[in-house]
Amino acid sequence: MKFQFKIPLLAMTFLLLLAFTNGSEDSQKDKILLQVILQGLNQVHYEPHELDDDFSEKVFGLYLKRLDYNKRFFTKKDVADFEPYKDDLDNEAAEASYDFFELSTKTLDSRIAQIEGFYKEILAKPFDFSKDEYIEVDYEKMDYAKDEADLKERWRQLLKYQTLSRLSDKLKQQEEGEEKLKGKSYKELEKESREKVLENQNRFFKRLGDLDQKDHLSTYLNAITSVYDPHTGYFPPKDKETFDIEMSGRLEGIGARLQEKDGYIKVSEIVPGSASWKQGELEAEDVILKVSQVNTKLAELSPLAAKMMLNYLGKDEDIDFKDKKYQKIDVNVDVDVVDMRLDDAVQLIRGKKGTDVMLTVKKVDGSIKEITITRDLVVIEESYVKSAIIEEGDAAEKYGYIYLPKFYADFNSTEGRSCYQDMKKELEKMKDENVNGILLDLRNNGGGSLRDVVDMAGLFIEDGPIVQVKQKEGNPHILRDTDSEVHYDGKLVILVNSFSASASEIMAAAMQDYERAIIVGSSATFGKGTVQRFIDLDQSISSDFNKFKPLGSIKLTIQKFYRINGGTNQLKGVIPDVVLPDAYAYIEVGEKEQDYSMPWDEITPADFEVFDHPIANREQVLVNSRERVAHHPTFQLIEENAQRLKKQRDESAYTLCLDKYNRKQVELEEESKKFEDIEKPIEGLKISSLKSDKASVAASEDKQKTVEEWHKDLGKDVYLYEALQVLKDMKEEAK
Repeated sequence: MKFQFKIPLLAMTFLLLLAFTNGSEDSQKDKILLQVILQGLNQVHYEPHELDDDFSEKVFGLYLKRLDYNKRFFTKKDVADFEPYKDDLDNEAAEASYDFFELSTKTLDSRIAQIEGFYKEILAKPFDFSKDEYIEVDYEKMDYAKDEADLKERWRQLLKYQTLSRLSDKLKQQEEGEEKLKGKSYKELEKESREKVLENQNRFFKRLGDLDQKDHLSTYLNAITSVYDPHTGYFPPKDKETFDIEMSGRLEGIGARLQEKDGYIKVSEIVPGSASWKQGELEAEDVILKVSQVNTKLAELSPLAAKMMLNYLGKDEDIDFKDKKYQKIDVNVDVDVVDMRLDDAVQLIRGKKGTDVMLTVKKVDGSIKEITITRDLVVIEESYVKSAIIEEGDAAEKYGYIYLPKFYADFNSTEGRSCYQDMKKELEKMKDENVNGILLDLRNNGGGSLRDVVDMAGLFIEDGPIVQVKQKEGNPHILRDTDSEVHYDGKLVILVNSFSASASEIMAAAMQDYERAIIVGSSATFGKGTVQRFIDLDQSISSDFNKFKPLGSIKLTIQKFYRINGGTNQLKGVIPDVVLPDAYAYIEVGEKEQDYSMPWDEITPADFEVFDHPIANREQVLVNSRERVAHHPTFQLIEENAQRLKKQRDESAYTLCLDKYNRKQVELEEESKKFEDIEKPIEGLKISSLKSDKASVAASEDKQKTVEEWHKDLGKDVYLYEALQVLKDMKEEAK
């Protein structure tokens, strides 16, 4: 499904650029960015929004909500100062003005500086935990602070609660004989708890300080885009790159997971099989001090990293990789990454396969070492499909289990992996194992490639429609399986939950409508029935304005998808055939809880016929499952726990009195003990690797440990167990 909106945007944007050439380069870029985004939204979005007072009020509310989610920074006076803009943001947008944005960020910066003084002053003195007072933690039940004194009091309560929690833990550990706490007085423990909270707040406010104008602008622009629907958004260049990596499951780099701590970039993990793993010198806990590109030209870096290097070299140039002069600029300089933002450091470390990067690192023993690593393709294995064999007791039957974390695809490389091709291979392996049925697990699968879900659904049916896709104008387009081969025609159960979304819902809905599978899971899936496409904003401006690149991308909802039975999954989701108790049963989750979600509707059903050898005893299978679940002690516990979690969520006023807090913790701990059996090993359930996978698993000690842990977790999964019982109960009509 190719995106066809580039040409009108190109023509439109060039005219806009001519209109916004006054002011600094950054202000020009911000104006252009806003106008290009708005034009894209109104030309391409499935349901364009009028720029009127209603639009303005929605943006105003959503932006303030995101800027101060817990109402810990702004006062009522601040919000009153913002109020004149409430009905004027449509006019500001049309004029590419940022008056409200600039006022809000200036006010926020001022409040952050003020609260830095608050928390340091508050945490300098001991708390009195004998007082009977409470803190409200549900921001929806709160108003903004009345004034600065009320704001300071709000922070006092928050810091007191955080200290109380730590102090209570320390007292309990001391009572249990924790060696390092022996002999310490209450006063010392209270002080240690405050100091730990101070340390955490220092880190938090440092992260706030690291946010720059671009970060705040992204929040504002995304408040604008989210008024159209929750899945439309602006992606700055770095965010789009991260999205692509998550979708493809691979990147070009050194293969090390990094984290920022106390101003330093630390290695948290080495990815097995990666460039760092093969080189062998970089280790977890190493601290990266400097990054150097080795024999690298500017054109070999990503546009974002290249611009960073130009700035570091003191050059302010337009970047055009078609210009041969960029082949000649060496960037072999040391860049100090101490106190650098993590995402900026990552940009410098990543790079094209085959290029070298040198890291100056501080080892755990304090020694300094220079490590040169040749970048390579990093494969994030946990993002790909994986399989297992399930057996129960001494029964001769064995069943296939396939876990699909997302509908991944590499849109930037023809050599990249796709979930459709991987699923096809897994089904072949399952057939070689002669399994008696397959359980496809789509729990927590947030979706992904529409193309791949259509192709994947076709693996289980002969041919026919899979999903209907409708643009804002014209008739629905039916996406079909055109491959008449059925790659797997045996018994099929699909597991879903309330976080199965988008492509997962297309897959589950199609198999349900064809009566090809029994769907098992929570009361409904997520309810995302829309399709998005990315527009690269750099492609929307002429080469005369390269100095404004990179602009980033916008993800736009351009289509709505419908089941072949005519209904959309939007808001309502897919209702499983077998509904199981769920921890989130009484807590509102899913699309219906998002701001400004698009509505549910339906269209004419597509022409299709159910699977030619459907389940012969479908109704009896469902009755059997309901009987088992009703009397299963673990599912009874899950139901009871769900009600408990709902009750706890509703109780949002927490005590700040130590004695009351401790009594409440004891009560909660006693309650929680009852639910420990929810995740105990299930007797008789055996999980093992496929024969074809055993050699590759045995070849890597790390992989072997990972697989063993995964199998151990599956062996405790009561949802998987019930899905297996459904699979065992199913009888197929004669083929």
